[in-house]
Amino acid sequence: MARIRVLVVDDHRIFAESLAAALAAEPDVDVAAAGSGPAALRALERAAAEARPYDVILVDAELGVLAHGGAPVLPVPRQEEAALVDGISLVAGVRAARPGVRSVVLAEKDDPRCAARALQAGASGWVAKDCSLQRLLTVIRGVLRDETHLPPALLTGVLRELTTARKHRTESEQLVESLTPREREVLRCMVAGLGRKAVAERLFLSPHTVRTHMQNVLGKLGVHSTLAAVALARRAGVGPAEPATVRLAGDVVERGSQLA
Repeated sequence: MARIRVLVVDDHRIFAESLAAALAAEPDVDVAAAGSGPAALRALERAAAEARPYDVILVDAELGVLAHGGAPVLPVPRQEEAALVDGISLVAGVRAARPGVRSVVLAEKDDPRCAARALQAGASGWVAKDCSLQRLLTVIRGVLRDETHLPPALLTGVLRELTTARKHRTESEQLVESLTPREREVLRCMVAGLGRKAVAERLFLSPHTVRTHMQNVLGKLGVHSTLAAVALARRAGVGPAEPATVRLAGDVVERGSQLA
């Protein structure tokens, strides 16, 4: 009998241990628990190295939010405190690095906006934490068949959120298309976090010319700050400019730029 390997990722000790114990009672389920995003990533890495990869991860929608008093399943090292990964970010990271692993988000309440974000990040399911074990097992087995599971009560709200997000993306794409090729280059540099002087050096332009291009970019995008321009560019799928390189004696050396 093929066994399903499940990783529970939740920073509430009692909930995580109870859920892991319930799942472990199933004859075809192997289960482990992680108490933080970084711990989950390490567990996934170890399992892959041992050729025993996890099939499904169950991720707390509020992972990393310890303000409500939940005790971690495992102690979080001090160096990880500033690197706590929230649930949606963990889902996106696992989707990118380990596309064979299915993610299911466990939530204390139905939230169409958060559920839509989870699906966009790559989650295959959204389940209430107080659902029955049988329901959860149905979802786990379903996502392994490439099914997507959402509570019926959430479906309309999630579709509305996804439609709105697509509309905003389309509008952002149209605005970016109004830029000249040089202005798009400048925008990609802005997305990469480069300031005016760094952009000027990168594109072999004067700082004054770069300033003019940046002003034009903000005007055409209809925003009033670099931060807003970068957010709009991200929605439109604009990525950062690639790191600049210089060639010295046949070697390629990366040339970093500081925010100016």
